[in-house]
Amino acid sequence: MTENTPAYSILHAIPSVETYRHLRSAAGLSAKTVETATRGLPNSLFAVQILCAGEPVGMGRVIGDGGSFYQVVDIAVLPAHQGRGLGKMIMGAISDYIAREVPESAYVSLIADGEAYRLYEQFGFALTAPASQGMALKKTAG
Repeated sequence: MTENTPAYSILHAIPSVETYRHLRSAAGLSAKTVETATRGLPNSLFAVQILCAGEPVGMGRVIGDGGSFYQVVDIAVLPAHQGRGLGKMIMGAISDYIAREVPESAYVSLIADGEAYRLYEQFGFALTAPASQGMALKKTAG
C-alpha cells in the first residue's frame, strides 16, 4: 500500500512580499507589514522556499552583514504541511549555505520559539543560556 504524499521541491530564491507575509502569518509567526517586507527581503543573504505543486509552503532566510554576523530567520511551514520534514529541508539548505559561505570566525545566531530548538540542535546550534540571553526590542506604532 502506497501513501499519497505530495512531492516537495526546493527553490533557492527570496520569496515575494505576498508569499513572505502569508507564510509568516499562516505559520503563526508575527505579521509583517508590506513596508517592512518590501524593505527587508532584498537584503537577504540567502533564502530558500519549499514548493508543493509549484506553490510555496515553507521558507527560511539568512540575514546579516555578510562577514561577522549572520542570523537565521523566518523559518516557517504552513500548518497543513508540518510534520513532514520540511523544517529539516529548510535548515539543511541553510546549513549548506553556512558551511559554504560563512567565514570561520563569524557568529551565526537564531531565536528558537518553543520546542523549535530541538530542530536547530540537529544542525549544530546550541542553547546559549546561561552564558548569554537572547533579547529583543519590538518597535510599536505610536
